[in-house]
Amino acid sequence: MKPVEIYTSPLCGFCHAAKRLLDQKGVQYSEIDVWADPSRKPEMMQRANGRHTVPQIFVGDTHVGGCDDLYALERAGKLDALLAS
Repeated sequence: MKPVEIYTSPLCGFCHAAKRLLDQKGVQYSEIDVWADPSRKPEMMQRANGRHTVPQIFVGDTHVGGCDDLYALERAGKLDALLAS
C-alpha cells in the first residue's frame, strides 16, 4: 500500500470526515497538523498546487485533493486501486 499523508487542522470537520473514511478502510496515514505547526502550510500549498485549505490528501506522489475528492474516488470505486497501485 502506498503511503498516505493528510494535512489537517483540529477544527476542520472535513479533515475529520476524510480521516474517518481512511480509518474505516484500515488505511494508515501520516497526519500533518498545519495548525499546530504552521511552518508546514507553505509546504502543503506547494505540493497541492497552491491550494490553501485543509485537508489536502496525498497517496504516494498523487495529490488526491480534499475531502470531497477523496469521497468521490471512493464512490467511483477508484480509491482502493489508487491505494494499492
